[in-house]
Amino acid sequence: MSAYTTLLNNLDDLKLFQIKENLDIYIDLITNGEKTVVDALNELIKLEIQLKEERATHACVRVANFPFIKTLDDFDFTFQPTIKQDKIRDLHTLRFIEKKENILFLGNSGVGKTHLSVSIGVAAAKKRNSTYFINCHDLLLNLKKAHLENRLETRLKHYAKYKLLIIDEIGYLPITKEESNMFFQLINKRYEKSSTIITTNKEFSKWHEVFGDTAIANAILDRLLHHSTVEKITGRSYRTKDKIANDNSK
Repeated sequence: MSAYTTLLNNLDDLKLFQIKENLDIYIDLITNGEKTVVDALNELIKLEIQLKEERATHACVRVANFPFIKTLDDFDFTFQPTIKQDKIRDLHTLRFIEKKENILFLGNSGVGKTHLSVSIGVAAAKKRNSTYFINCHDLLLNLKKAHLENRLETRLKHYAKYKLLIIDEIGYLPITKEESNMFFQLINKRYEKSSTIITTNKEFSKWHEVFGDTAIANAILDRLLHHSTVEKITGRSYRTKDKIANDNSK
């Protein structure tokens, strides 16, 4: 077996696929005097590092449980002029995660709250911040199930561990007193330790109706709003955009 074949086999064993794929190109560059051996090795290693970083990023996005993948570039700000673009773009710098701040998107169904929360979540995951997206109803079902199985504390710690937790659609379905208590425990565990994004269709003044208890609602809001950015969206439903455009074209 030639030294070249042995080298290729070793690269396979070490899973250095980018180096193997580009090896012949750089051998020719070295042979032709266009690259030094050191420069060639540095560039090959850089290619391998880039591939591993891309794979790690994709893995972070994949495990984040997003309902869809959307970025800020996919959002039509012209349809929602009440949204301050500069403010949203600043949130995508992820400074709020470093400062352990929260984001609360408030508005009627379809105005783009989930899209924006996902786009921020995708940006966070791509920077390899542990990120998880979950619908509020599913979250409460999971916590309730864990409580029945005497493992609530373990489940709370699981959701508390993420640097960014996105809880979607608070206020769309009724929440029992027991669920409210469990939700408070989760928010309390995350308070000033990590960042949470909330989307809701309910004004904060009506959260006592959602959680069925004024004291619990106030305690939850106190922790969420203490270090937070609140973005209220008052436009039309984003889901009707294409329908309206088609009707206007007739």
